Amino acid sequence: MLIHTRKPLLALLALAVMTTLALTACPMLRRQEGVPRIPEAIRAEDHKEPTIRVYMHTTGQIVSMAFEEYLLGVVAAEMEPTWHIEALAAQAIVARTFTLDKIARQGGVPKRNAHASTDIEEFQAYNAERINDNVRQAIQMTRGRILSYRGEFVRTWFHAYCDGHTSTAADGLAFREFPTPFITPVTDICPEITPAEERTFTVTFTRAEVVQALRQIGQTPGDFAEIKVVKKDRAGRAVTLRIGRAQISAPAFRIAIGSTRLRSTKWQEVTVAGDRITFRGSGYGHGVGLCQWGTKARAERGDAHSAIVKHYFPKAEMT
Repeated sequence: MLIHTRKPLLALLALAVMTTLALTACPMLRRQEGVPRIPEAIRAEDHKEPTIRVYMHTTGQIVSMAFEEYLLGVVAAEMEPTWHIEALAAQAIVARTFTLDKIARQGGVPKRNAHASTDIEEFQAYNAERINDNVRQAIQMTRGRILSYRGEFVRTWFHAYCDGHTSTAADGLAFREFPTPFITPVTDICPEITPAEERTFTVTFTRAEVVQALRQIGQTPGDFAEIKVVKKDRAGRAVTLRIGRAQISAPAFRIAIGSTRLRSTKWQEVTVAGDRITFRGSGYGHGVGLCQWGTKARAERGDAHSAIVKHYFPKAEMT
């Protein structure tokens, strides 16, 4: 989940400079007992760094780049590059594992004929212009480090702000493609440092926008006078909604109507007044996995990146 209060910090780095920064061997390429192997789709010769194909959604081009070079742009885009180095290092491990798991399970982004995409609705954000020395250090100090669970990569989701409690993948993302026992809801200290403008939101949609979003997910609500939350999870996020005659997944509705406008599914109030539907809520993102503001808080109090990652993924093994 991209934090939207950030501004670019550096000019675009030359590809040659980035390449010289990349190391040539990844520890995860060395076969170890119980450690998942690099996915076949990107596996290189022993001790050689994989190259991946990245779909650049702003231009429609596919660019090939070294795996860890790609991660530089992801970490720079997904977290404020001026944050504490331990926070950036935690983000690096999570982004690296997320990428490998998506490639291992799905081939990356097959519809783009690519291993990764810069479209946040498809994969992860990417911005090479924001790379700085902090980001380079975070990538290098965690180079090749990943999370696994019973010999497989973990699907390491992350988001901006969980408002004190994370959710399961089934509740926060309506994710049911495969079991996710490695996702354990946890409490968090993120409210301690998160700016007020990031903690809460109020957003209003027109009735037409709501109807159009429902149509995108195959639902026709008919006339409706309210939006009713049928089910919430233990963290307070809406799981199931009823809008007119349509009963739908709250996470699916959020994505359809726009995840950067409807920041989360943790709503304190939903009102329907004529043509105006207003959501008042808290949190930013789906609330599953690593909380970025919580990561910042933990790094600033002195937690190492390994401890930070372990907090959000307590059942996973780091290698």
